[in-house]
Amino acid sequence: MALVDLRAKPYYLSEEDITWVEDTIKGMTLQEKIGQLFINLFLSLDPSKTKEFVSKYPIGGARYLGGSSEKVYEFLSDLQRSSKIPVLVACNCDSGGDGAVSDGTYIASAAQCEASGNEKLAYNAGYVSGREATAIGCNWNFDPCADILYNWRNTIVNTRAYGTNPDSVIKYTTAYIKGLRQSNIASCAKHFPGDGTEERDQHLVLGVNELSVEEWDNSFGKVYKHLIDEGLMTIMAGHIALPEYQYKLNPNLKYEDILPATLSPELINGLLKEQLGFNGLVTTDASHMIGMAAAMKRKDYVPAAIAAGCDMFLFFNDPEEDFNFMLEGYKNGIITDERLHDALRRVLGLKASLKLHVKQKEGTLIAPKEGLEVIGCKEHLDMAVEAADLGISLVKDTWSQLPIRPSTHKRIRLHTLFGEIGGLTHGSNAAEKIIIEELERAGFEVTLNDGNSRDKGKTAELSKNFDAALVFADIVGYAAENNYRIRWKCPMSTDIPWYIHEIPTVFVSLNFTTHLTDVPMMKTYINAYKDTREVIRQTIQKIMGESEFKGTEFNDNVWCDKWETRR
Repeated sequence: MALVDLRAKPYYLSEEDITWVEDTIKGMTLQEKIGQLFINLFLSLDPSKTKEFVSKYPIGGARYLGGSSEKVYEFLSDLQRSSKIPVLVACNCDSGGDGAVSDGTYIASAAQCEASGNEKLAYNAGYVSGREATAIGCNWNFDPCADILYNWRNTIVNTRAYGTNPDSVIKYTTAYIKGLRQSNIASCAKHFPGDGTEERDQHLVLGVNELSVEEWDNSFGKVYKHLIDEGLMTIMAGHIALPEYQYKLNPNLKYEDILPATLSPELINGLLKEQLGFNGLVTTDASHMIGMAAAMKRKDYVPAAIAAGCDMFLFFNDPEEDFNFMLEGYKNGIITDERLHDALRRVLGLKASLKLHVKQKEGTLIAPKEGLEVIGCKEHLDMAVEAADLGISLVKDTWSQLPIRPSTHKRIRLHTLFGEIGGLTHGSNAAEKIIIEELERAGFEVTLNDGNSRDKGKTAELSKNFDAALVFADIVGYAAENNYRIRWKCPMSTDIPWYIHEIPTVFVSLNFTTHLTDVPMMKTYINAYKDTREVIRQTIQKIMGESEFKGTEFNDNVWCDKWETRR
C-alpha cells in the first residue's frame, strides 16, 4: 500500500504543519476519525441544525445544493464555526462561479473552451471559479473534468470534456487549474479512470471503460500522469470499471470480481497511487450512484471504498446507518489501522496545505462578507462576454442562409425545445423568455410555435406569414436517462423541422453539441453551449452578421458519425 508523504508534492507541508496533522489525529476519538472520512451533502441551507449534525457526525467535508451567494456564505460560515476541525467545503465549478452559487458568473464550458481554441477561456473559467467559490467559503472544487469524449453518444461529459484526445484535455485542464490556483482552493480531477468511452451514465449503471492497457496508458493515463506531475491535489474516482487494467494488476481476478474504481484496490492503490505516483487525496464520486450500488450491499461498499484506497466517501445516504457501516468496517478489520491512519493524514494534510488550521487559529477561516462583491463583478462579466464571442460555433451553413436580420427576415417563427425540467440540473424553460426578448430587442417580430399540434397547415401559408424559422434547443438532463436526445412535444409535432425547404431555418443548441444526430436535415447549425442571456444575445448578433463566428475548433463529434449531418 502506498503511504502518503506529507513533505512531498502536492502537500509540501512544513514540520509544524505535519505536527498539527499528527497531533490532531492522536487527539481524535474513534468517532471523530470515522467522521473525517465523510463528505456530507447539505440539502438545506438552514443553519439551525448544523451544530447538532456536526457534533453527532464530525464530518471531514461538505457539499451543499443551490442558494444565493449570501445564503451560502452564511450557511458555510456557521458550518465552520460549528466544527472542531476545519471542514473541506466543495463546489462543482465546471465553468465558472455559477457552479458555486445561483448568482455566480458563468464563463465557459469545456466544450466551449475547446471550440475557441484558446486556453485563455479555460484559465478564466478556473480563475473566476476560484475567486467566487472562495468568497462564499469553499476551499475545494470538484473540477476540472479530465475525461476524454471518445464516444459522441455520451451526454454525461458531452460539454464537460475538453476534447476527444489527451493532448486537448491536457491543454485546457492545465490552463483551468492555473486559473483556479490564483485562489486558495484545491482542484480535483475527475472521473478516474475516465469517462467518455461509452454512452451510459454511472448514475444509472456500472460504467465501464473498455480500453486496453496500452490504449489507457496513451490516453487517460497520459492525462492523469501530466496532472499528477503538475501537482494535482485531489482526484475523484468514478464508479467506472477498467477491466483490462484490473486483470493486468491482478491476473487471478474472475469476471465477477471486476469492480468500479471506487471499490478496486488494483485501480486506486495499485494503478493510481503506486504506478502513477499520486500522493494526494482520493475521494469517491457520489455514493448514491448505481454504479457503486450495483457492486455489493451498501454496508459492504461504504468501508470497502476506504479499504480500496479512497480517502473520503462522498455523501451519506442515511447518516446514522452509513456512519455505523464505516465504523463496523473498521472494527471488523476491513479498514486496517494503517489504511485509516493514511486516509486521515491525507485528509488533514490537504486541510493543512490550504492553511485551514492556521486560519482557524487566527480567526480568519471565515472570509469577510465584503468579499461577496467579487461575485458577478465587472471583471468577471467582461470575461463572460469575451468567452461567448470566442466560443459560439457555426458548425455548418451549407445553403448560405446567413445572415438573417430584421431588414431581410423580420417575421420569425420560433421553436424552443427543452429536456428534463427540474431534475439534478434544475432544468427549466426559462431561456424561452430570454430568447424572445433578445430577438425582439434586435428588431424581429417573433411568433412562438406551440409544438403540441400535428396540424402543419398549408405550406404556402408558412412562407406567406414567416421569413425564417429559428430553433433553439436547451436540452439538459442528468441521471434519469443514459443519454439525452431531442424529445418532440408530440408525435409528428409541428416543431419537427418539416419546414426547412419552405423558409430559411437555423438551429441553435444551448447545451449538448451533438443534436445533428436528430436533425441532420438542418442546413444551418450552431453550437452556443449555454443558455445565459449573454450567450443568447451574442448568438443572435452572429446570426444577424453583426459579429463573426469565432468558435472554429469544435471536434468532429458534432457530426455524430453520420454522413448526412454534413450536408
